[in-house]
Amino acid sequence: MKKRKLCADLEVSAIGLGCMGMSEFYGPTDDDESLRVLSRAADMGIDFFDTADTYGPHHNEELIGKFIRQSGANIKVATKFGIVRKPREYTREINNSTSYVRQSCEGSLRRLGIEQIDLYYVHRVDLNHPIEETMETLVGLIREGKIARIGLCEVNEETLRRAHAVHPITAVQTEYSLWSRGVEDNVLPACRELGIGFVPYSPLGRGFLTGRFQVDEEFEGGDFRASLPRFAHGAIGTNRRIADVIATMAQEKNCTSAQLALAWLLAQGDHIVPIPGTKRLKYLEENVLASEVILSKDECGVLEMAIKQLPIIGERYTPEGMKGVNA
Repeated sequence: MKKRKLCADLEVSAIGLGCMGMSEFYGPTDDDESLRVLSRAADMGIDFFDTADTYGPHHNEELIGKFIRQSGANIKVATKFGIVRKPREYTREINNSTSYVRQSCEGSLRRLGIEQIDLYYVHRVDLNHPIEETMETLVGLIREGKIARIGLCEVNEETLRRAHAVHPITAVQTEYSLWSRGVEDNVLPACRELGIGFVPYSPLGRGFLTGRFQVDEEFEGGDFRASLPRFAHGAIGTNRRIADVIATMAQEKNCTSAQLALAWLLAQGDHIVPIPGTKRLKYLEENVLASEVILSKDECGVLEMAIKQLPIIGERYTPEGMKGVNA
């Protein structure tokens, strides 16, 4: 697996692993299978695992902690704080208070079984607490050796610059893919200017860009995509044309749609490290091979132009999920 630098002192695999779906949101889960996926990912050179305290809640960090203890694998762990949920409920609150940041960090360290978090993200910005206040708390955690670096999720350019003025930001994590390109207007250029890494989550459009969802269909129990506007009845029929464009070029490149979508992201800059999520070995192995697919500037342009002409129906999240986005 090729390597990329998110910042001067954090080099990770060019493709990371999003672990959220191993705990919830995408239907039934199986810890034993998830542990096999984590092990195979490490064997294939993926050393950047992404989690959060709210995934489960808490179960995902516990799962990764179990993997670390059992395997002894040398991985970099990114986790997050700030979204407060009750088990089995999607409704959330956002909390960046000093006391909550510290409480969350201690909990994550305990569940992961590590002494220091490699990259600690503000999962969502709490508008009741200035970002400068949150950053000062995080700087304190760096001084104490509990976290090594700071990241931000789903922020706008102004918040990013204000935070970076307090302490260097290592990475921004935001949804970014061939059908979610809002970060290209301001946030991504700011990251390039400031030397900040960028970590796209849902780089495959929650599976949609792979061509899997071609007709209105029922989802497995517990799959929150059933509630998302882009997967709603009537939206899939229009949105699937984007997947069709990707599939056509993928056939020409002799790769899968997933590999093409990831290769496009990798072509957007050396500071970009996508974290496709999966809980299945076959998809993990497919995603890893995307690092070997090379798209030229012209090929990227053709793909982007074809998709730009197609409408995208629906927001990325429900109104509840949009809380804190672009804050």
